Amino acid sequence: MLILLPPSETKRDGGAEGTALDLSALSFPALTAQRKRALSALRGISRSVAASTTALGLGPTQRFEVDRNRAVSVSPTMPAIERYTGVLYDAIDVATLGEMERAFLSDHIVIHSALFGLIRADDPVPAYRFSHDTRLPGASLAKLWRDANRDVLATEAGLVLDLRSESYVHLGPAGDGSYFVRVVTEDGAGTKRALNHFNKHGKGELVRALVRSGRDFSNLDDLLTWALGSDFRLERSATGEVFLIL
Repeated sequence: MLILLPPSETKRDGGAEGTALDLSALSFPALTAQRKRALSALRGISRSVAASTTALGLGPTQRFEVDRNRAVSVSPTMPAIERYTGVLYDAIDVATLGEMERAFLSDHIVIHSALFGLIRADDPVPAYRFSHDTRLPGASLAKLWRDANRDVLATEAGLVLDLRSESYVHLGPAGDGSYFVRVVTEDGAGTKRALNHFNKHGKGELVRALVRSGRDFSNLDDLLTWALGSDFRLERSATGEVFLIL
């Protein structure tokens, strides 16, 4: 089983002393060429505060993001699952997981970064700002990443649970054996509607429960059976997605 997560715009500062970005240390080496191009584009816009502000959609209090990007090749690294912060990652709460749970997480979670493409949870990454909607002069993130990420995901056998946002799916769709998870609520008449505010929290709680279960589900039916005995309502939708009903 592979669990696909989106990144977060917010990142934790710091990292292991004496470390720096090493592309050869990242999983999925087939993406190295795309990573180099993305980093080159990031360095290009980082030469100018004005260009960075426009490309990254930064506000007047976010100058520190430009400084982070300027130091992306030399700043210290930490595991990606610890670098990313925000509602989804807070719900996973990796710091409270045990050794076996952390090992399961490392084996089964892949995070989709706009800068590095697909990376595993323990891949060492620096702090940076680069999102799916970053506007690069004369370049398209979809053209850079879509085929390369899709080809990597096509090599993954078994169940793929896709918890990314649709914007990141556009930068690398998962193929057969994958199920997009949509967080919804249900009224008394059984009508479902999408949830926005609790979307990320619900996904994070689901990931934490899956990690703590230690179950490597080989197919969707087994996952849905597990959910019946848990605190989660998972349903297969008529369109082939999975509803997480809160």
